[in-house]
Amino acid sequence: MGSVLALSSNPGHQNWPFSKDPLPSRWDAHPAHWDRPPRWERRDGRLPNPGSFHSLHRSCKDVFPHQIEGVKMIINKTLSSFFKVSHTLHLSAVSPSYYRFHVEHLQSDDYSKDKDAPALIGEMDSSGSLNAHALLHLTERVRARTVFQSQQSQFVTWQFETEYRGSDFTAAVTVANPDILRESVILVAHFLQSVSSDLVLGGELVYHRGRAEEGGILTLAGQYSRPNWVATLNAGKGGAHASYYHRANKQIQVGVEFEASTRTQETTTSFGYQMELPEANMVFRGMINSRCIIGGVLEKRLTPLPATLIMGAFVNHRGDKLQVGLGVNVG
Repeated sequence: MGSVLALSSNPGHQNWPFSKDPLPSRWDAHPAHWDRPPRWERRDGRLPNPGSFHSLHRSCKDVFPHQIEGVKMIINKTLSSFFKVSHTLHLSAVSPSYYRFHVEHLQSDDYSKDKDAPALIGEMDSSGSLNAHALLHLTERVRARTVFQSQQSQFVTWQFETEYRGSDFTAAVTVANPDILRESVILVAHFLQSVSSDLVLGGELVYHRGRAEEGGILTLAGQYSRPNWVATLNAGKGGAHASYYHRANKQIQVGVEFEASTRTQETTTSFGYQMELPEANMVFRGMINSRCIIGGVLEKRLTPLPATLIMGAFVNHRGDKLQVGLGVNVG
């Protein structure tokens, strides 16, 4: 929920292994810095800003491992204080192998550099698909985002979003895939209000219009947070999404997610955890869900080299399938 680009896809964890659905777009969510600092870090006595609607479940989702399959190498290079580039080579026996070039141009004003906010992001792979993403701070409270996506020679997504952040609320409006000739458009409105220092309430309204159909979906959302845990719930006509995140200590974090869809009549419960070992420069993330899928990803920093070794494995016991991945991230 809350994703314009995922309106036509099935709900739930699309990045779980062995799924026949394509992976979700990386531009589906806001950059992480849009929600810094966390709400519970405010100590001035005023109600904090609730952050973005897209990131209500982010604390829990960050605990789960990301699927890795095949062999992947990522080389990152900082050309200057404004430009960063990366090269990605992925070899796979399950999905098509590809090469991807990624470039970022950082904003030059002091406010954005403190936030490390990319102003322009471009990405192209060996199949000719292009992603372009622009993030602009128009004022201290108003932010604009534009996304263009193409697959080979066809445009897939063009999306425009404006977000206003008040002292204790966030309001956003998104227009996606407007087409005058086909008389189709997707409109999304988000609103979040801090009721107290711990409680946030809000909702999302999605309106879709086309030649053959027209309709809307209303989703209500709530989040209750404490210094060590966060509970979030989205519920509407399309289904429900609940998550719970808990930080046990400096090394261990756990998360539980429940997702239900009224359209597919499917429910999924997932448990994930993250364990950090600073002395060994290692981070391990593991998960298990109600579809009998178990997986884990280990990240090992190869000091003193500027590289990280990534190893992962996912097992689908119900489908009797196994996927193993190995990756190296340099820079």
